Amino acid sequence: MPTYQYEALDATGKPQRGALEASSSEEAIQQIRGQGFFPTSVREQQARGKAMATTDGGGKKKKGFLSLDFSFGKKKKEAGEKKGGRKKGFSLAIGGVNKKNLTLFTRQLSTLQDAGLPLLRSIQILEQQQKAGKLKTVLGDVSDDVESGTSLSESMAKHPKAFDRLYSKMVNAGEIGGVLDIILQRLANFMEKSQRLRRRIKGAMIYPIVVILIAVVIVTGIMVFVIPKFEEIFNDFNTELPELTRWLIDASNWMAGKGEDIPGFIYIVAAPFVLFFVLKIFRRTNVGRAATDWTLLHIPVIASLVEKTTVARFTRTLGTLISAGVPILEAINITRDTCGNWVFERALTRVHDSIREGETFAEPLREAKVCDSLVVNMIDVGEETGDMDVMLMKIADNYDEEVDVAVQSLLSLLEPLLVVCLGGAVGVIVISLFLPLVKLITNVSDTANS
Repeated sequence: MPTYQYEALDATGKPQRGALEASSSEEAIQQIRGQGFFPTSVREQQARGKAMATTDGGGKKKKGFLSLDFSFGKKKKEAGEKKGGRKKGFSLAIGGVNKKNLTLFTRQLSTLQDAGLPLLRSIQILEQQQKAGKLKTVLGDVSDDVESGTSLSESMAKHPKAFDRLYSKMVNAGEIGGVLDIILQRLANFMEKSQRLRRRIKGAMIYPIVVILIAVVIVTGIMVFVIPKFEEIFNDFNTELPELTRWLIDASNWMAGKGEDIPGFIYIVAAPFVLFFVLKIFRRTNVGRAATDWTLLHIPVIASLVEKTTVARFTRTLGTLISAGVPILEAINITRDTCGNWVFERALTRVHDSIREGETFAEPLREAKVCDSLVVNMIDVGEETGDMDVMLMKIADNYDEEVDVAVQSLLSLLEPLLVVCLGGAVGVIVISLFLPLVKLITNVSDTANS
């Protein structure tokens, strides 16, 4: 019976090495798993006599051993690499890791692990499938670390821009519990649902943004090109203009840049970008994040959407972490750092302190008044029954549906508001231009009658 040498991870994630006898590589993998280890490399050990070089009748040396190597890439290392370093192809890594590609990688890694492939080989196979970019480069580094004996979670934690804290902690829980494939599957589901929620919100905002941009372009064109023509007509008739018309002409001259070094429409175009960068810098401060997040939770209509989105995100994150076996305090800390709203972060900090002192989860959340009573009561029931993760996932699913309803309600409100605003702006322009014309027609009519 052949002997297999193996490398594996124990329940704490530490590398283990050894040898065992088995009739096949699959049986060897099953024996390793039966010892509570997670195999990363399994190779058939060569017999001493067969491993030695022999000569055939022509005096040429030949090798008489057969090697079944589950550590993909080691043959390349022995054949074409120098000084034991793994040869990498050129990869241009610009920007961050695409969330869609990361989700696909997670799903594929889960499938390969469920099929029983060694971890190292699975990562290297997926690395080869990746297009040149940040993720391919990161997977190459992760593969090197795992091959050298580092656990997968530790190697992923070295790349926080690709694998955030939530990702690496869940992988760590999967390694310790020996259920990495299941944890990766749950993580992929979590990422897909989070992306789906994000796409819904972004897709819903496309329509109002496009309408606003078109309205701004139309009004700017009228102010810059149409109003000056009417000004020339009014000047030719030497007519006293109403205050509304005079204000409109002054605004048109400012936007067209008459008497100014920089046309006013440049400021209008630049204003959204300047405001965006100012808010981004402001939100980098604790005061800025607190002020903006609190304001968003108190704006009519928008507040409901922000609250439901944040609740769906933090309950799904926390439920996924708890179901993966992450300790409750660590799970709350990770959820707090990823929920994306300062008000909820403060509430989760109180929850963390409460649980650390032996108290309940629901009471500090109820006192913070950041969630509906239904959410708090369901969490309270989850604590009592021991099904906290199940309750949290139900809350997340329920609030995902409510986010859809809130988005549709917001769109239903925005559409008439945009029409009214655009119609009002055009109406003011039309009235301002026709008031002097009516006065001119009246004066001409009076002159003709007299």
